[in-house]
Amino acid sequence: MDQTEEADLRDAAPWHLWVVGVLSLMFTGFGAYDYVMSQVGDRAYIGAAVEPFGIDADVAVSYFAGFPLWADFIWAVGVWGAVAGSVLLLARRAWAYPAYLASLAGLVGSNAYTLANPVPGMTDSSLTYATVAVVFAVMVMLALYARAQRDNGVLG
Repeated sequence: MDQTEEADLRDAAPWHLWVVGVLSLMFTGFGAYDYVMSQVGDRAYIGAAVEPFGIDADVAVSYFAGFPLWADFIWAVGVWGAVAGSVLLLARRAWAYPAYLASLAGLVGSNAYTLANPVPGMTDSSLTYATVAVVFAVMVMLALYARAQRDNGVLG
């Protein structure tokens, strides 16, 4: 494929790229919001998240504040890799795929830590497992979508 053909193909982005990109940015943006609220220790936000489990907000705030630095770093890679992947997808850059892969690695690492070290007092983690499974499935689909668009020449 010569440069002209590649440019013509890249100019004709499919409509679904914009739909997936915007939905992806909204989805990953919520993850970023959750990360920031957890990092700053927003008691109201964290309390609302843990209340269904019967956990005191102060216990949960202390839990997040007590994360080891490596766990915070891996969590950050997962969150900000996902946001970067979404932005890069909308910008039609091939780096969206590796960004989503980095996000998946961060997701696996950070959730391995939080599932092995749950919030004190959490007795039923079935909702947590379900949430992690859904987020993981969405991120895998986004990575596969970005790879397919890259391979089709839509992302350059």
